[in-house]
Amino acid sequence: MTDVAVQNLKNSLRKQAHASRNDQEDKDDLSRRIVGAFLALPEYATASTVMFYVDVRSEVRTRFDLPAALESQKNVVVPWCNEDGELELFRLSTMEELEIGMYRILEPRQELRSLPEKQVNVEELDLIMVPGVGFDARGARMGHGKGYYDKLLEHARPDTPLIALAFECQMFEEIPVASHDVFMDKVVTENHVYLGQGRGDGRQK
Repeated sequence: MTDVAVQNLKNSLRKQAHASRNDQEDKDDLSRRIVGAFLALPEYATASTVMFYVDVRSEVRTRFDLPAALESQKNVVVPWCNEDGELELFRLSTMEELEIGMYRILEPRQELRSLPEKQVNVEELDLIMVPGVGFDARGARMGHGKGYYDKLLEHARPDTPLIALAFECQMFEEIPVASHDVFMDKVVTENHVYLGQGRGDGRQK
């Protein structure tokens, strides 16, 4: 399948996934179950520096569990999008360092972003929590189509696990993949922990 055909199919699946996620009931309770399963993973136990995404709109909600993570011995890192459409990483110490941004997205306060002690290189991450619109059991991921996470994950250490969070309604039998797509090591839902292909043999040639 050509990359163009992949994108066309993804656009159709993306609409379906968004609708299913928006209609998902009990998002708060299910999100706590999903994030709880993430926090119970051995990959989390052994990681020193962990990237959490901060939920937007109908994504699996992570903000409820961020305070507990901040009270642990982990270095908690969150991403934010710069003016060039690229994700940068911020070392989070307290929830008070976050504010509602222009697009009603909770993100690091602007006056803190340029502080050297707050900036993190993606290669420092021992574990990356990844959001997405749709997934399959192989760990194939479908994002919003902007490539923000693809660009970030391209520079992550090869030994850093990529673990996605999703509601079960976001799981598909098969997500079409293009040459640049990255497979997850695991996808955690309210019902299952799917073992993905990861980056070792997951990239399509």
